[in-house]
Amino acid sequence: MTSGDIQQAQVGDLQIAYETFGRREDPPVLLVMGLATQMIGWPDDFCRQLADHGYFVVRFDNRDIGLSTHLHDAGAPDVMSVLGGDLSSVAYGLTDLATDTVGLLDALGLDSVHLVGASMGGMIAQLVALQAPERVRTLTSIMSTTGEPAVGGPSDAALALLLTPPAGDRDGAVQRVVDTYRVIGSPGFEFDEPALRDRAGLSFDRAYDPAGVARQLAAILTTPDRTGDLTSVSVPCLVIHGAQDALVNVSGGHATAAAIPDAELLIVDGMGHDLPRAVWPQLIDRMTALFGRAA
Repeated sequence: MTSGDIQQAQVGDLQIAYETFGRREDPPVLLVMGLATQMIGWPDDFCRQLADHGYFVVRFDNRDIGLSTHLHDAGAPDVMSVLGGDLSSVAYGLTDLATDTVGLLDALGLDSVHLVGASMGGMIAQLVALQAPERVRTLTSIMSTTGEPAVGGPSDAALALLLTPPAGDRDGAVQRVVDTYRVIGSPGFEFDEPALRDRAGLSFDRAYDPAGVARQLAAILTTPDRTGDLTSVSVPCLVIHGAQDALVNVSGGHATAAAIPDAELLIVDGMGHDLPRAVWPQLIDRMTALFGRAA
């Protein structure tokens, strides 16, 4: 198995940073990460284990995060105004991030992939399956939701975290991540603070852009409910959700699985809004079983 260095793909006017694991000739899997989280939110070992099952794994930074293009000229949206219905400061929607994702497939010469999205990445993956179904072999939606306001909402504590002003320096940013995952992480599994601090520090060093995160959040808040559209998804689908998810309530996972015909639903007890190492074998087993059935 080989792992490539981080590379850049031209996607429209954007540069999208990506990294690959495994052999190019194996079936491709594209991993789409969520709000405020760089591609390293898909841990290296998780990607390698998935590649070891015989897949060519690609992870990437969405626009406005990590080493991909940041739309600095767009400025920071007024999130409170957005919540109040004023959309004048919103730079883009999730459909644009879905278009970025398809553009990355074009740049990499991948006709179709097993598409896996976590949180906001799950929303993006759902939209790709709707906008470009011929590019999706299977869909795996993890700790995500349909956009229906009545489901998948955050707890009060998690919502407060989303609206808290950003940290001003590296130490503060790292501590903010630790404090956040004490609220939204997986209460049924070990809290690996050293690994979390390492990832948070690396993320800060790669790129720290609170305004970019706010633009992503505004995209989530202004993207319409997908429930009705999801009934047209015809590719094999797996929906995974933590039973103790404080950021995207498990009702979002139930609603996603109910909307997509014949979708499988896996609810993981003790799992919150993260990917604890102890659940990787179960997730990878279920994902690769889905991939295999579609081969």
